[in-house]
This record gives sequence, structure tokens and C-alpha cells, in this order.
Amino acid sequence: MTYQGLLAPMAAAVEEVGALLSATPRPAPVTSRDELALAFEALEEPAAAVMRRHLDALRPGVAWADELDGLAPLPDGEVWMVDCVDGAVQFLQDLPQFCVSLALVRDGEPVAAALHAPLLGETYLASLGGGATRDGRPIAPSAKTDPAAAVVAGSHPPFIGRQPAAAEEAGRSLAALLPHVGAVRNLGPTSWQIADTGAGRLDAFWQFGRDAANLLPGALVAREAGALVTDADGGPWTAESGSFLVAPAGLHDRLVEILGHRGR
Repeated sequence: MTYQGLLAPMAAAVEEVGALLSATPRPAPVTSRDELALAFEALEEPAAAVMRRHLDALRPGVAWADELDGLAPLPDGEVWMVDCVDGAVQFLQDLPQFCVSLALVRDGEPVAAALHAPLLGETYLASLGGGATRDGRPIAPSAKTDPAAAVVAGSHPPFIGRQPAAAEEAGRSLAALLPHVGAVRNLGPTSWQIADTGAGRLDAFWQFGRDAANLLPGALVAREAGALVTDADGGPWTAESGSFLVAPAGLHDRLVEILGHRGR
């Protein structure tokens, strides 16, 4: 099956998981880290069971990223990047910003991706060399060229305490960007914000730290839409890079320049 041919069954998988999440009552507010972990497990397990049924039929024997160490190098061959509740913290807080995120990665590069936001009723799809769509319509990044008019989003990897240098860079980069852009926001799921950058809803997205599972699905959508995906210094981005930047061609170089002055 071609990568393009994978998109319809991948869309069916993320949309069925999304329907399950939409029908799931929000739990009572949690008051401790242990309660948060239990609430997440109760949310994740049934969603993962639905996703596994789809993916085991589609690509039998392919490992899931959540079976791997998130900071370890990706294996050769194929691996699924799966986040059944990308934005689980928001879901558990009764906030609407969450999605289902899925990508097939081959030799460290995303080759097919599907993202679904159940409360928006929207689905992004992309395949390597096949373009990117939202709800079946091609998408394209922003045409802006002036950072002062740009709405830029950013986030951080989960458990960023494991990457202290990334936490420090995140603070410095925010201080560098704020005087030069129109607004900075964090709108929830990393993968969805990157896809929204590919679609021109956001004008750029940046992040420090390694976060392959969250970055790879959106990165394929944005690249196939025509946005530039690099590290924060403008170099090639891979799953093992320590920073990430996605922006349209008209803003990218200027944002790299601004980020290059962080901490100076």
C-alpha cells in the first residue's frame, strides 16, 4: 500500500478514537500527581485499544512510539507515532484543545500522518510527496512577511524537567520573540499547532527540546503544505534535534535571526 493509500484507514482510526473521546465524560478534577496519572490511564487505555485494532490490521508488527523511550534514537524501519489524546492535560481540565495524533515514521522520517480534533470535527492528512489537506481540501501556510503581524505559537516537551537545557532555552527564546511578533500563544496540542501553521491559521511555531512523538506528525503536514521545517538555527530538523521551528518562507529567516539573539 502506498503512503497516500494509508491515509483513508489512518483517518478512520483517528476519527473513531476521537468519537470515543467525545463520548467520554470528563472526570472529576484531580488534586494530586497520582490522581492525574490514574485519570490519564483511564482515558488512554480504551482509546489505545481502538487505535491498536486499526493499526495492527494496517501494519502488523509495527511498534508504537509509546513502547519506546521518547529520548532514544528512533529505530530503523517503520514505527507508529501515536498519541491518542494529544492534549490530555487539557481534556482532564475540561478544556477543548485536544486531538488524536498519528504518524507512520520510516527510518526516522514521517511518511504518513493523520490528526483529528473531535470537537472541531476537523482532520488533517498528509503523505510524503502527496501534499497535505484539512477535511479533503489542500492547505497552504501564511503569506505574511512581517513578524510584527505574526501570531506565533510555542510549547514544550512533556516532562521537560528531563531536558533542563531545553527549559532554559524556552525561556530565552520567548524573551527574544515577544518584542518582535504580534502575539505568542500556546493553543494546546503540539501536533495540531504545527498543522495549523501549515494551514496558515498560525504564522509560526517553535519549541526547544526533543519531542519526536509530538513533532513528527505535524511536521509532515506542515512540510507537505509548503512551510519550512528546520531547527531554531535554520538547519535541518530531525527527530533527534534539540529545537524546532516551522514557518512560511516569508517569515522563516527573520524568525531564525530573532531566535539567534536569545540570551545575548
